[in-house]
Amino acid sequence: MRYAVCYSRVSTLDQKNDGISMDAQDARGRAWAAANGYEIAGVLTDSGLSGKRADNRPGLQAALTLACKLKGALVVYSLSRLARSVTDALAIAKRLEKCGADLVSLTESLDTTTAAGRLIFVVFAAFAAFEREITAERTSAALGYKRDQCLKYGEVPYGKRLV
Repeated sequence: MRYAVCYSRVSTLDQKNDGISMDAQDARGRAWAAANGYEIAGVLTDSGLSGKRADNRPGLQAALTLACKLKGALVVYSLSRLARSVTDALAIAKRLEKCGADLVSLTESLDTTTAAGRLIFVVFAAFAAFEREITAERTSAALGYKRDQCLKYGEVPYGKRLV
């Protein structure tokens, strides 16, 4: 029997309630497993945690451990749900490869069992990191503009008043 471990993540509570929720990510993973003859061995999640770092996400670490133990497939909705750092994405892929497990990313149709699949994986990992960095730059620029224009940004701290 081949086993699949589904992993899903959302960064914010808004994403949990809107957009591609964890339930939708899990449903896609389950559908892939059923269509490809895999049995679901586990569904692990991280809610409200950024993809910037992999080491601070207990759901991801448990998913990696289980996928390696079973020599199964780690199934994610998209690479951006797995990692937003090229270094982390490559470390995850290397860890899975060393233990004989596979990585499946449904959105990008990634298959790391071939040389071409590994190349595409690296390219997509770089784009995920680029997307995170561009978002940070835009946010910083927007907050800087608001600050320079003396416009309100952020929340007024508890116990303080806006004057």
